[in-house]
Amino acid sequence: MAEKLLSLWVFLLLLHPVKPADVATLLLDGFSGGFSAAGNNLTLDGFAAVESNGVLQLTNYTSRWASGHAFYSNPIQFKNSSGEVMSFSTSFAFAIIPPPGKQGGDGLALFPAGDGLAFAISPAKGIPGGNPGSYIGLFNARNNGKLSNHILAVEFDTYMNAEHGETDNNHVALDINSKKSNKSVPVPFNLTSGQVIQAWIDYNSPTNQLDVRVAMDSAKPSSILLSDKVNLSEILKESMYIGFSAGTGMFTSSHYILGWSFNVNGDAKSLNLSQLPKLQLPTATRTKKNRKGLIVGVSVSCALAVILLSALTFYIIRRKKMADVVEPWELDVGPHRFSHEELKKATRGFRDKELLGFGGFGRVYKGTLPNSNTQVAVKRISHESKQGVREFASEITSIGRLRHRNLVQLLGWCRQRGDLLLVYDFMPNGSLDKYLFDEPKTILSWEQRFKIIKGVASGLLYLHEGWEQTVIHRDIKAANVLLDSELNGRLGDFGLAKLYDHGSNPNTTRVVGTLGYLAPELTRTGKSTTSSDVFAFGALLLEVVCGRRPIEPKALPEELMLVEWVWEKWRAGSILEVVDARLGGEFNKVEAVVVLKLGLMCSNNAPKARPTMRQAVRYLEGEVALPETVEAPDAYDEKIGGAAASEFVDYSYPTSSSAGNKRDVDLETGYSSSLLSIPR
Repeated sequence: MAEKLLSLWVFLLLLHPVKPADVATLLLDGFSGGFSAAGNNLTLDGFAAVESNGVLQLTNYTSRWASGHAFYSNPIQFKNSSGEVMSFSTSFAFAIIPPPGKQGGDGLALFPAGDGLAFAISPAKGIPGGNPGSYIGLFNARNNGKLSNHILAVEFDTYMNAEHGETDNNHVALDINSKKSNKSVPVPFNLTSGQVIQAWIDYNSPTNQLDVRVAMDSAKPSSILLSDKVNLSEILKESMYIGFSAGTGMFTSSHYILGWSFNVNGDAKSLNLSQLPKLQLPTATRTKKNRKGLIVGVSVSCALAVILLSALTFYIIRRKKMADVVEPWELDVGPHRFSHEELKKATRGFRDKELLGFGGFGRVYKGTLPNSNTQVAVKRISHESKQGVREFASEITSIGRLRHRNLVQLLGWCRQRGDLLLVYDFMPNGSLDKYLFDEPKTILSWEQRFKIIKGVASGLLYLHEGWEQTVIHRDIKAANVLLDSELNGRLGDFGLAKLYDHGSNPNTTRVVGTLGYLAPELTRTGKSTTSSDVFAFGALLLEVVCGRRPIEPKALPEELMLVEWVWEKWRAGSILEVVDARLGGEFNKVEAVVVLKLGLMCSNNAPKARPTMRQAVRYLEGEVALPETVEAPDAYDEKIGGAAASEFVDYSYPTSSSAGNKRDVDLETGYSSSLLSIPR
């Protein structure tokens, strides 16, 4: 049987740059023999590997945030002597298998699978810089959408990423230079069933027609699943590389390629699925204990039975106290549920050496997830109230589904006994306030500050308009902006956030937040809106440019209120004097004026006079010019700190301290907002 399979795993004709009239043809019923990582025909990177039976594995379900590439080593000529893209065709057999125990009896995934695979045509082998997760190894946050990518991909996606405009978790899509697809179509069967699926991709150059078909069969179907008109003359270069890419994120799957056929100026041959190597499907770990000994013991002696029963009862009670209890309401919670043992191992037993910070809410530990080497921040919250935990879970059900490159991602959670463990992206550079106030060890350059501002604006626009519901953050400030390894700004701390449907009115009636960032209308109406978020964003803009807090008690009397001081300098024509002196005059004056002017516009006491976040993003990106005149913000509303307001307003003083010193309280729930604050 092995010799029969080996005889099928051959090239009909090696692929290499040839004369335009020639035809490049490839047929692989498996990837054995010379088609291995050690051979010269296939270039593998990341988690990609060829198994002993000839199956090409791109990712493994045991690894989170992983990607794998497998590309034919020689470039293919895609354009003829006239510079026109030639027709091409490919078919391949693939399978996507979630982790064991994550499938139901009908093969449907019980939990989300991640994230998908794609056939790709690229100017380079391996797509260097392709990130895992939602980008499935094709792009990253910096190059996504750029014409210089010259990448054409047909993806088979199994996770819905709202930030890329996806509307379901089981679709095929055409991607051109961007993960935001040109066209996307749901697949009529489950891609994560573990069954072998064959896909056919045909491009007709004279008509610019690209067609995609899929079936769990060897015969090419007549019906087309996805069809799109696309001129590839500007996308494909004269010679390109062909291959496959796959990626996993917080959720994982094993992605396999079992056979591959490719042809230029001709139809690719369909694969006979019965002749392909067989997948070895993972089996769920057995969890039921063998109680045979107990049954035998009970039958031997009634006395012994009583002893064993007592011991068993004690054991069950003890195990129940220690177990990760799952109640019916928890099945509706969206983010991934970790086991307690997994998080204990990640944090090395919650050792003090891994402690990042602590406070009234609990402790935050640095951790590394097993099998993936992904660094995370694990917040350990002590809370004995069952009702409180349920209300808290209802918050993370929605907040945990938010996915944007400029938001700190809630990755998952765990509940054991009275403890609630939250898992977040680890932000190695901490919070933005550490780089702005007092005597920071590192002074951010203007370029870094402007990039952070635009990143936060993009994340806030997603919250207000880009998700299925409107999300009001209610606590925007420098302390809640976290910086990743590349100093990209990510908005965190959703402890005070509220959600409501687009077009409806928020029903909050309590004012929470931080002094200096609270919009004045909050003390009158008690209702947070997207406009009140914009007011706080305006304070953040001034913070970043000036390197000062909105209220600075150590400043001169005329500089106590940052927005008033900036406005006076604007009116006097000396606005650039407010720019952080620690920059040493090294900053883009045009950009600085734009940010300061926008900060004043956002800080207007009249909500209708403030721009929306969409307008703010367009101003920052230079898509539209700011108005020539700026209305003067009214004087600071002292009622915010007055006795009348204190009856229903809870706020914290702006500080550069860690999350452990934060004591905001949401009077609607009665729980400290630090429960959901992102670890610094």
